Amino acid sequence: MGIELARPETAEHDPQEVVAADARLRDLLDKVATPDPLEPAAGPGPAPARAPAAALAGVAMRTATPVAVRGRTVRLRCRGMDAEISAELAPGVSPELVQLAVTNADAVVLECAEGELPLVVGVLQARVPRELVLRARKICLEGDEELLLRAGRGALRIRQDGDIELVGSRIAAASRGLFRLVGRMLRLN
Repeated sequence: MGIELARPETAEHDPQEVVAADARLRDLLDKVATPDPLEPAAGPGPAPARAPAAALAGVAMRTATPVAVRGRTVRLRCRGMDAEISAELAPGVSPELVQLAVTNADAVVLECAEGELPLVVGVLQARVPRELVLRARKICLEGDEELLLRAGRGALRIRQDGDIELVGSRIAAASRGLFRLVGRMLRLN
């Protein structure tokens, strides 16, 4: 099986622990049945086009560390190679996502086929980040029963019945325009 496992190269990880985790992952991957590419997919919709088995024989997946992103081209470092290589981004893979992988030192997944430039098909997150940045035009967080935002001794809790609690040792609110508090009853202390 041509799977390369990413190993974080930081002093935080015990090498024996990483080797044991890799062995457990390989055991799990060996137990998962690989679907036959010539078998039609089950389920609704038209069957995918059949690819000749020979066309898939030279395709392999591997991981690499991205170094830089320029347009839709990525410079990568692969284990066991002295020089950096170039790869293209697969359609649908965002350059911003791969640039974030460069910043966070995350690995990317490459699809390698003989005679073709490697293709970056995704990003691997191998550890919990120290900082998580969500950036989008619109962000929607929903909880069926409750939504809780907490940091240290401060918290904001929104419950399904409409109750909202804001707790902190000191709360400041400011408005550049009209600041409006509306309620049937306002209680101060």
